[in-house]
Amino acid sequence: MKPIILAVLMDDISSIKPIKDSSFAMMLEAQKRGWDIYTFDSTDMFYGDGKVIATARKTLVKDSEHKWYKCEAAEELQLTNIDVVFMRKDPPFDMDYIYATYLLEQVEDSGVLVVNKPSSLRDANEKLFALNFPDCIPETLVSSNIEKLSEFISKIKAVVVKPLDGMGGTDIFKLANGDKNIEEVLLKITNQGSRYIMAQEFLPEIKDGDKRILLINGRPVDYALARIPAEGNFKGNLAAGAKGVGQPLSERDQYLCSQIAPMLIEKELMFVGLDVIGDYITEINVTSPTCIRELDSQFNLNISSILLDEVEVKLALR
Repeated sequence: MKPIILAVLMDDISSIKPIKDSSFAMMLEAQKRGWDIYTFDSTDMFYGDGKVIATARKTLVKDSEHKWYKCEAAEELQLTNIDVVFMRKDPPFDMDYIYATYLLEQVEDSGVLVVNKPSSLRDANEKLFALNFPDCIPETLVSSNIEKLSEFISKIKAVVVKPLDGMGGTDIFKLANGDKNIEEVLLKITNQGSRYIMAQEFLPEIKDGDKRILLINGRPVDYALARIPAEGNFKGNLAAGAKGVGQPLSERDQYLCSQIAPMLIEKELMFVGLDVIGDYITEINVTSPTCIRELDSQFNLNISSILLDEVEVKLALR
């Protein structure tokens, strides 16, 4: 039987932390199933002579913190001839990312399964997508106007402000009414009032963790990773020093998942990371959600197996 051919668009595999990397977890499971795996970056992909091609390397992986991969010589891989592409490029969600989704859309139109769906990656900004569920999010303002943002802070008393295209806690600030640096911070992250940002009510439940819930084809994994901020910090980002503690989903978590699941399925967002603080959704991560390895380790799971089962079902229907 011909093996499934998987191409993974990701940052350089030599730069990842295999013990934490969800793309790596997916590749380990794919290799276990006998799939052929190729890796490439967005700059390796191009269109010419009516074809979308990637200068890619056939890749073997090993569950180790040392020598975790081996790549063969680079070759030009016609992406329309493979079975599935995993789009796992980390933000920033900039124009190069968007252009990559347009090329992947050409690949998808030829019959290749792309996870997640390229047009939906463009539609579902990780900060703004949650606005589709106003009853599930904290008090929120999206604006570039310094005056409006300042008025929001005065009204809400304590807020978190963040850019719309970042990751890992970069340029996220907590501002409280009366702080002397409000205007300075707002001018910085709005680029002098010319760039939209999001301001959200500060949720004190962050002390109990910013929960990452993984959903596969609209169905949540039974456990969330609560990313508990480091002492003296309010950021629930592992990259900002938070500690990841797994816990079963609460009834409220299940409810929030049920509210967003139909839209995830409709938009063919097969692998999604939902961020929940207290009772509210703060972000819906669709580009390269993480935390597979931490949850697998703490609860003896194989989340990638669930994902690849879904991929195989979709491939069988094509």
